[in-house]
Amino acid sequence: MSKGHRSRIKRERNAIKDTRPSAKLSYARVSVQKACFVLDAIRGKGTTEALGILMYNTRYASSLIEKLLKSAIANAENNNSMNAENLYIEECYANKGPTMKRIKPRAQGRAYRIEKRTSHITLVLNER
Repeated sequence: MSKGHRSRIKRERNAIKDTRPSAKLSYARVSVQKACFVLDAIRGKGTTEALGILMYNTRYASSLIEKLLKSAIANAENNNSMNAENLYIEECYANKGPTMKRIKPRAQGRAYRIEKRTSHITLVLNER
């Protein structure tokens, strides 16, 4: 436990903010495994190159991640006044979200469980 007054502890904790531009998509209706296929293809690339990859990728997750990347670029330009040409994808990852459980009726009165998985996708940009 930290020593000191509560307000000082909060001030110190809030001073360690990450200033890199980022965007997060919560509760995306795509599994983590399927999102990571697309994220691995764009990790470390420049934003213009990554947008080109996402535009011509046929996976469903690529359309979600393309929209997310455009949002992160807009955040970088408006909030951090960075140039879009100098940006690259420093971090991108997908974390597991809640799973929706559904039931599918099967033969002889049985019921099979269907798990509709969700994920939280995060993109963090940085300037070269």
